[in-house]
Parts: sequence; structure tokens; C-alpha cells
Amino acid sequence: MTRFTFISFCAIVLGLAAPAAAQLAPRESVLAGVDQASLAAAPVPSLLAQSRSQAPRPAPPVRRRRGTFVGYIDDALPQSNLRVRFDAASGNTVPDRAEFFYAKCGCYRGLAVINPPAFDPSAPGPGGGAANDLKFQQLYLEGEYQVAPQLSVLGQVPLRWLQPQSFIAGTGTPFSNQSGLGDVRVGAKLAFVDTAVTTASVKVQVYFPSGDASKGLGTDHASWEPAVLVWNELTPKVNLESQLGVWLPVGGSAPVPTAADGHFAGRVLYYGIGPSFTLYDAGRTRIAPVVELVGWHVISGNQTAAVADASGVNIVNLKIGARIAVDRGSFYAGYGHALTDAAWYTDIVRFEYRYSF
Repeated sequence: MTRFTFISFCAIVLGLAAPAAAQLAPRESVLAGVDQASLAAAPVPSLLAQSRSQAPRPAPPVRRRRGTFVGYIDDALPQSNLRVRFDAASGNTVPDRAEFFYAKCGCYRGLAVINPPAFDPSAPGPGGGAANDLKFQQLYLEGEYQVAPQLSVLGQVPLRWLQPQSFIAGTGTPFSNQSGLGDVRVGAKLAFVDTAVTTASVKVQVYFPSGDASKGLGTDHASWEPAVLVWNELTPKVNLESQLGVWLPVGGSAPVPTAADGHFAGRVLYYGIGPSFTLYDAGRTRIAPVVELVGWHVISGNQTAAVADASGVNIVNLKIGARIAVDRGSFYAGYGHALTDAAWYTDIVRFEYRYSF
């Protein structure tokens, strides 16, 4: 309490006490006829009891919002929940770009005679052939646990299925469909702003190379990913969520050509913004359509394409979907399409179930 507030408080108390003291005189005449012994025997509340009765009640807790309504942007609120997410995508034309989706194409293992500067016997990705059209599906099992009001820890286990559709001519024998465990990730989320209308958090994730890179199930290197997440309630019916982060590989395969500096893996900046509108609200049940704009900027790295340098590539996707929330559970369904020629996929369908506890 500041000195000004304390003085103001005392002034208010004295101001209230003055009229009360002035009213004591007329009451003396009323009390004159009352037995003084009975007054002495009457219980007198203690100063401690009076102070307790007059103590201000604590302010009600800040209203906690329900979970995110978007489908691709990460939720800023640290909270305990379980998620099951399924993606089905097509049109991945450069799957080893910056070793972001999977590891450097195994086709470099066969270039000893054809292209010696690019020859890499340790290229960990799938090959013979270099895929230039890939379909894939991914199932994510994710859990988040709130260990403190503004802090949560999380983990994700992905399963992946690949179906190559076509290959770059002359790059080797095409590989077949693959499936299995992907790269597991763990992380933590800390909210540095958490009010009824705004939540802002820092989220850090670490990826482990648990997926079999030779099957296109992982990147063959660890990476970490810091990000800032923000949720805003613009009106009682309109929310706006956003994110800004960077994917940072730890090591990676040899670059192209192998004598060059750096790695095939590269840093990738990503961002997203998405408003959602509560179309229906019946207390226990809410329905909210959502539109998201999500993008990536490849800062460095290589790719198996006409131009081996992946730095400067920009990818932007538009996602349209809706979420239905019933009590602690919610279901999301949405479709995404690439707005740029470069893409991690041209089309994607996502379904997600989330349960908060």
C-alpha cells in the first residue's frame, strides 16, 4: 500500500467515525434507564472479531477461458489436456527441404560417379529415388499437464504413413510405402500474461530423432523450437490467436556439395494468426468456425530440387475449419490449402479431439 493510499484510507475512516461519534450524545439519554449491571454482563465483541468481520473479501478469481478453438496454431493457455490428432495430406513435392519433414534424400548415396561433389554415402533419408510427390498421414498422441497456474509440460508421440506418388527421373530406384513411429517431442509452456481477455506464453519444444530416417519417418537429428503464443478475446464471441516461432536443428546431414559449410538441415521461421467466431453458445456447448493463415520462411539449408539452396523459400497456407466444444471435450475438423508454389503439402485435412481436465 502506498503512502497516498494509506493516508486516503485513514481520512475515509475518520470521516466515517466523526458522524458516528456525534450520534453518541442522544443515545446516552436512552441508555440512562437501562440497568448498568446488565450492560456490564453483555458480551462485547473483541477488536479482533470486529476487524475480521470488517475485512474485505478476497477478489473473485480471474475467469479462466476454455481451450483454443483453432486447429493449427498452438494454444497459449497452459492447461491439462489430452489430444488425438489425425492429418491426411498430399502434394509434398520437396519432402527433404531443410530436413524439416524428413532427412536428406538417400539418393545422394548413389552419386559417386554421376555427381561426385554431391555424393554422400551417409545421406540418411529414403532412397534410391528422390520423391517429388508424396502423400502422407500422421496420427499424433499429445498430452499436456499443468504443474503450476502458469506452467505446463507436454509431450507428443507421432505415427506416420508415407505413399510416394512420383520420383525425379534418374535419381535411383523408387522406394515403397512406409509407416512407423516419427520423431517424439517434449516441451514446456510458461504464461507470462494471463488475464480474462489475454494470454501470452513462451513455449519450448525439443524433438528427438526417434523416427527411422531411412524410411522417411524422421529427420535423423535433434532440434528445438522456441515460440511465443498469444490468445486475445476481442469480444465475447470473437477470439484471435497467433504464434511466432523458429525451428532450430541440432546438426544435420552434410550440405550440397558436401565440401560446403553448414548442414543440409536449416532453420525455419514459422508464424500464424487465426480468428474464431462463436456461432452457437448454449452454455455447455459451443460451435466456432475458424480461419487460420499459417506460414513458414526457410532461413537456411538445402533441398533435393532444381535449386539445391532452400534458403529464402516461403510457404503460406490457408486453413478453414470449425470446433465443437461440449463441456471439457472438443472436436475440430478443417481443411488447408497451400497459397504458394512451394509447399510442405498442397492439401491437408485435419481432425482432432481434445479433452481438458
